[in-house]
Amino acid sequence: MQMRFRWLMACTVALLFVIGLGLLLSHSDPIARAAGDVTIYGDDIAGSWADWSWDSTLNFTNPSPVHLGTHSLAVTYTAAWAGLYLHSNSILYGPSYSALRFWVRGTGSNEYLNVSLYDAASNSGPTIPVTATLNTWTPYTISLSSLGNLNSISGVVWQDSTGGAQPVFYLDDIALIAKPITITLALSVDAQSGVHAISPYIYGLNFADESLANELRLPVDRWGGNSTTRYNYLNDVSNTANDWYFENIPQDDPLPPHLPDGSASNQFIDKDRRTGTQTLLTIPMIGWTAKSHSGGHPYDCGFKVSKYGAQQANDWEWDPNCGNGRHTNGTLITGNSPTDTSIAITHTFVQSWINYLKGKYGSASQGGVLFYNLDNEPMLWSDTHRDVHPQPTSYNEMLTRTIEYAAAIKATDPNAQTLGPAEWGWTGYFYSALDAAAGGSWWNTRPDRMAHGDIPFTDWYLQQMKAYEQAYGQRLLDYLDLHFYPQADGVSLSPAGDANTQALRLRSTRSLWDPTYVDESWIGEATDMIPRMRQWVNDNYPGTKLAISEYNWGALDDLNGALAQADVLGIFGREGLDLATLWDPPTPSDPGAYAFRMYRNYDGNHRLFGELSVSAASTDQEQLSIYAARRGFDNALTLMLINKSTDVLTAPLSLSNYDPQSGAQIYRYSANNLNLIAQLPDIGVSSTGFTTTYPASSITLIIMQPLVPPLHVYLPIILK
Repeated sequence: MQMRFRWLMACTVALLFVIGLGLLLSHSDPIARAAGDVTIYGDDIAGSWADWSWDSTLNFTNPSPVHLGTHSLAVTYTAAWAGLYLHSNSILYGPSYSALRFWVRGTGSNEYLNVSLYDAASNSGPTIPVTATLNTWTPYTISLSSLGNLNSISGVVWQDSTGGAQPVFYLDDIALIAKPITITLALSVDAQSGVHAISPYIYGLNFADESLANELRLPVDRWGGNSTTRYNYLNDVSNTANDWYFENIPQDDPLPPHLPDGSASNQFIDKDRRTGTQTLLTIPMIGWTAKSHSGGHPYDCGFKVSKYGAQQANDWEWDPNCGNGRHTNGTLITGNSPTDTSIAITHTFVQSWINYLKGKYGSASQGGVLFYNLDNEPMLWSDTHRDVHPQPTSYNEMLTRTIEYAAAIKATDPNAQTLGPAEWGWTGYFYSALDAAAGGSWWNTRPDRMAHGDIPFTDWYLQQMKAYEQAYGQRLLDYLDLHFYPQADGVSLSPAGDANTQALRLRSTRSLWDPTYVDESWIGEATDMIPRMRQWVNDNYPGTKLAISEYNWGALDDLNGALAQADVLGIFGREGLDLATLWDPPTPSDPGAYAFRMYRNYDGNHRLFGELSVSAASTDQEQLSIYAARRGFDNALTLMLINKSTDVLTAPLSLSNYDPQSGAQIYRYSANNLNLIAQLPDIGVSSTGFTTTYPASSITLIIMQPLVPPLHVYLPIILK
């Protein structure tokens, strides 16, 4: 697993809905809220901001003159077109703010400047002229519409506009002014529109805890990550790669006496069989696997200090002789021997493993291993596994290895399902590692991609898989599998963070589906991830399913992370993803586990959210998300509502094409009790809808039973 890449937009809509049986028109109350002003400079640069200026000298402690407080910011330009650049360490959500406010004062004579904002991708908006008037504090409040209405804000620049020398000027009381946002909420559900199956495999985990897997009746469990790239099933040893000093680590200590029986991978599969879970097993495709080891320290490692000299860092706690593969000056050690840790393998190693698994567990069609990942993040091998694969992975290498190993899997177990290329993130979708190795502005030159018709990598990869099937009559790739980690600072694989980070975490789930949401990170454009994946498949290899075998929105030990996770699972179902496995899953007691329980075991009796997605809409999905489904065994209509705001929200819901019983069950997870999904008193509903209230930061499941149950509900009574 490697993490990398996030987004925009708030809707303001007023709607009326007719609710109840002959009831009056009901309005949801509008809610005004503000993000809060952000101080950039008061008496010093604010702690979340940094000086990124060029050709400028800043005096942060000058006591006079000041507008307010005790200090102002004195700026001296040392060259033409110099710039004062104050950069935010946390990307800010542009639509939350209405204006940039500051006071400026000149010395000697008037100074002439241009002010502009920068977004997360370091693009600047329009420039606005500003004059620092001689010996006079001049206030400026510049609307963000004049500065480009940027989706994200990463910094503010005041630049010399004359191209000549200018005297010192002063700035004081610099802030972004929050925009009050008024929303009017309304919800709608149509039980006969947008109907499609929700794949149970979207509720998967990586390395699931057995008790949680059993409780969730977990559909799929992935054995994945960097250490699986060189896992050797014969000796139960894997290599930690650059995650931990390239060390060969036995998976069990002591090693099982009758290997490969009892290996860690077998224990993993055994656990999945006990919980009724399908296994997604990563198979090594890199061409190397870890050597045998008797167990215990010291371990074999890729860059021994005794062999390659002193290094920048070493495993001082466990194996000081294992270094990080960098000289003391930070440059990479090259020319090391891959055989220090590994032995060369081909597809026959994988075939032997699958034959062993078939003999022990049966084939895929007989209840054995169903899913195989085609290795893990191959475009990062020259970084993560550079001790054995220092050369950057190219388009051609990916094709050669995919055909060799996927064909071997299919030849050994024809009903097994393959997932690839398991790429790490945004640039890996469009370019190869060989492109990036060119250095400089490599995305402009992109030599490997240009050598392949300038076709983005994922498109090209799918085209080659289709060409293989057309030539040989066999599908090698069943799932297009890509990893997705939001790239905004402090979101993925991170604690909850401050209020801004928590709000960003909840907004950034829109990166999975919303073409209007611009990623609030270095990506700086819409990712529209699941629709984009579907378009790639439709354009290049129709019939291929969609998988995200690694993702993480962080804070799974906090209610904020649980809200994001519940939203993500709802998006997966609505958008028709076929398989997903969460990296670094929650413990059973973490709030993030309750997000899964809301879909898989909300009542403790393994009752599920529905299996058929139906149309559901919110006038502000960013504040109050809604997902709806019909359940197969009882035709219940199930609604999942996630209040991602810090306000109590009340909203009418308009219902179409479903005739419910008069009362609906409610289950809720909220700050009221982080160790319990509470069943609340039923609420009244009708065939036209209902209105109810959703507590701040809460997940609510509403279950409506049909007024006329399906025939199979009556059959036991009739037959009796």
